[in-house]
Amino acid sequence: MRVLFPGIEEHPVLRDLEVPGYRQEQVEKGLKLFGQLINNKVFLLCFIRTLEAQRGFSMRDRGNVASLIMTVLQSKLEYATDVLKHLLSDLIDRNLESKNHPKLLLRRTESVAEKMLTNWFTFLLYKFLKECAGEPLFSLFCAIKQQMEKGPIDSITGEARYSLSEDKLIRQQIDYKTLVVNCIHPENEKSPEIQVKVLNCDTISQVKEKILDAIYKNVPHSHRLKASDMDLEWRQGRGQRMILQDEDITTKIEGDWKRLNMLFHYQVPDNAVMALVPKQVTAYNSVNNSTVSRTSASKYENMIKYTGSPDSLRSRTPMITPDLESGVKVWHLVKNHEHGDQKEGDRGSKMVSEIYLTRLLATKGTLQKFVDDLFETIFSTAHRGSALPLAIKYMFDFLDEQADKHNIHDPHVRHTWKSNCLPLRFWVNVIKNPQFVFDIHKSSITDACLSVVAQTFMDSCSTSEHRLGKDSPSNKLLYAKDIPSYKSWVESTPVFYAKNPLPVPTHNCPPALNRYYSDISKMPAISDQDMNAYLAEQSRMHMNEFNTMSSLSEIYSYVGKYTEEIVYSLEQDDAARKQRLAFKLEQVVTFMSVES
Repeated sequence: MRVLFPGIEEHPVLRDLEVPGYRQEQVEKGLKLFGQLINNKVFLLCFIRTLEAQRGFSMRDRGNVASLIMTVLQSKLEYATDVLKHLLSDLIDRNLESKNHPKLLLRRTESVAEKMLTNWFTFLLYKFLKECAGEPLFSLFCAIKQQMEKGPIDSITGEARYSLSEDKLIRQQIDYKTLVVNCIHPENEKSPEIQVKVLNCDTISQVKEKILDAIYKNVPHSHRLKASDMDLEWRQGRGQRMILQDEDITTKIEGDWKRLNMLFHYQVPDNAVMALVPKQVTAYNSVNNSTVSRTSASKYENMIKYTGSPDSLRSRTPMITPDLESGVKVWHLVKNHEHGDQKEGDRGSKMVSEIYLTRLLATKGTLQKFVDDLFETIFSTAHRGSALPLAIKYMFDFLDEQADKHNIHDPHVRHTWKSNCLPLRFWVNVIKNPQFVFDIHKSSITDACLSVVAQTFMDSCSTSEHRLGKDSPSNKLLYAKDIPSYKSWVESTPVFYAKNPLPVPTHNCPPALNRYYSDISKMPAISDQDMNAYLAEQSRMHMNEFNTMSSLSEIYSYVGKYTEEIVYSLEQDDAARKQRLAFKLEQVVTFMSVES
């Protein structure tokens, strides 16, 4: 769902179609007829081509239609694959006719075919992700999160002491100490206290998150208590209890800067006893449920939540919007003086690369094993006894056939098509967004680090040489020694590409000892019978995941918008005319119209 329809939680395809009772029978008849048309290849291809020719049919619409079609064809993946191959073949023809560089093919999502390809892999690699690649991806996510949280993280800017991303590195020297707090379980006061490592420079919200991580270690994120619903209570001797907050009457304000409260602000010692208790709503914070403090109705916590949780969005730039009432800017560890003065920032950036590369490299070293494990699993043709998913071999062979058909024998072009088709379209999305796969929360610093890993992954799939110099981005310098080795896992030899090998230019060819693409080329071709049996098995797995009627209704909205154009295209097409498809579509329109 998160790949097909990113950012839409309660999508109509997940629930029954809602139609007023008096129209239900008519609409269902209409949608059943429309479903028959969608299952007619002549109609579906004509429908997609007509939509793509309309000026008002946006990039978003293309992605949406591609995803809706896959949900309708969830139990007919053999037919979906046939349609996809036709659309990809059209796309390759158009790409080569328009004199675009062949390497640009499948680079973006500008057609229904490209998004449909992503969705096709999403369906067919789900099992591989669950049984093989999911584990090293989850381990990498956990390792990044743990490593980042060992050092200070600025809760406003998202910058951290430990980072793979230069943009998210705290440049100032921050003095801090690790403390252990003993936490009482919020749902069972009598169970043993849980020891949690925190930093004395953590904000109260950060401490709450670390405590919840420790208590609910193996609980999906969506099933946990939320930090914003809890107060942190420090239990001192002789029954004394004190509520700690990010902001209260003791908060320090200097000039127009207000600093969030940290543990050292309250002088919390090592081994203090803490409890999470339900947030007490008072007149102050009933204004806004997510306010951090009972003594101030400041609006900034919404901003902090937004800064720190880019679950489906890019990592944030620092947000230090002044408090609307007082004009006070909130800060935690670093005052962002470069805000609004980019020139100074630009001047400092080269120096920063040299000074801080060592720190980035130390963090990279800690995470190296986890990155290697993930890349090795993805670039392996046989992993722990699990065979390479047939979908990958089948699609790569299809791209080779298309290259043969167009007399493209340049190994770089073929390699790039495969890299754009699978690593770029599927794996990069998953590496950057583990929250698509797992029920987790991704902070902005984790997001920034995963972006560096994803970029390294793509660099490993590229055939171009990266010339490094002092102006190179820090992420390229960081993985400069590793990328050649990762490339050798991926690249393929020219020998196995064309069915009728022609002399191939050898300058700059990928090294000939390499593995993944060439191993796949050497595997025996998959027979149609085997592929169809595999697709039938996959179809059974996904048979009832989406509501077909709701999906058809969503697709039909595009018929409503472009009825005349679609009917005209069907009337111009010989095969469609023979099957009277324009007439059949008009029947559907009659059933679906409100007047009928």
